[in-house]
Amino acid sequence: MVDGVRRQQRAFIGSFTAAGGLGVLTATVDPVSGALTVLSAVDGVPDPSYLALSPARDMLYAVSETAEGAVAAYRVTGDKPELTGEFVSVGGSGPTHLSVFAGHVLTANYGSGSVSAVPVRADGGLAGAASSVLQHTGSGPHTPRQHGPHAHQVQPDPSGRWAVSIDLGTDSVRVCTLDDGKLTLHRETALRPGSGPRHLAFHPRGEHAYVLNELAPTVTVCRWDAVAGALRPVGETPVLPGVPDGDAYPSGIVVSPDGRFVWTATRGQDVVSVLAPDAVGEGLRLVATVPCGGTWPRALALDPAGRFLYAANERSGDVTWFALDADTGVPRRGGKVDAPAASCVIFG
Repeated sequence: MVDGVRRQQRAFIGSFTAAGGLGVLTATVDPVSGALTVLSAVDGVPDPSYLALSPARDMLYAVSETAEGAVAAYRVTGDKPELTGEFVSVGGSGPTHLSVFAGHVLTANYGSGSVSAVPVRADGGLAGAASSVLQHTGSGPHTPRQHGPHAHQVQPDPSGRWAVSIDLGTDSVRVCTLDDGKLTLHRETALRPGSGPRHLAFHPRGEHAYVLNELAPTVTVCRWDAVAGALRPVGETPVLPGVPDGDAYPSGIVVSPDGRFVWTATRGQDVVSVLAPDAVGEGLRLVATVPCGGTWPRALALDPAGRFLYAANERSGDVTWFALDADTGVPRRGGKVDAPAASCVIFG
């Protein structure tokens, strides 16, 4: 029943259509077990690899991670996402991440090493192509991955004043403003050369940020000053015990709603790591690693209550879910649902 579906918690799964993905999948979420049940798939956008919801949660935005680079909007008030209009250019190539900020959809464009702002209409639809594209510059010592800039993520800070972008190619985090549709660089913070920062997650108190590094399997802990818009690294913690045997490429990071735990995913090792911040939020301790239940976990997500953890496993083509131990944060495998070339999970 459609009304019944609307009242249920839903999850949206992004995927790589070029690798056999079905587009954007919609699933229901069992409130007791955390289990996902796929309801539908919409394949009108090539490679919708990352998704974000509008503040009203009635619109879903998806990047099109292609050389041309685009973003699309879906209305999600029914039981199946409905594409609203044509997808529009972001003015950059290979967008890997997006978020909603100050009446715009922001995209991090990995291929071109830039961040774009796409204006949003009052009804949540896209008003047109990017109004601003902020080009990153620089490089890093790790060749060939750092021959130039590669923006991998962009998101608002907890105060809602700043847009924060993470660049794997330049080993840095940029803090930007968005005024009258124009992105302006406010400050750039350098991280350890060759670390290859990929994604950042804020502590719920908003005073610290955890930057997951792809080229070195570590998390860089940073202090965050929301008044000054300043990020300062204070330490770096491994996400794996000892030296990895084989490939190790961290991918996703999430923080528990109470700030007691941080979870990361590492491709190649195909594990989820549990880290515990100290009372201040500044020191991190590796607690445990567990198998992710699939192959090549590209992203992690928490359900809104923080009771279940989800891993989008790109190469095994599934999403696995885990119940989280309230005392230790250690995930316990619950099950999986098929999702070819899965790349991310978000909750509506």
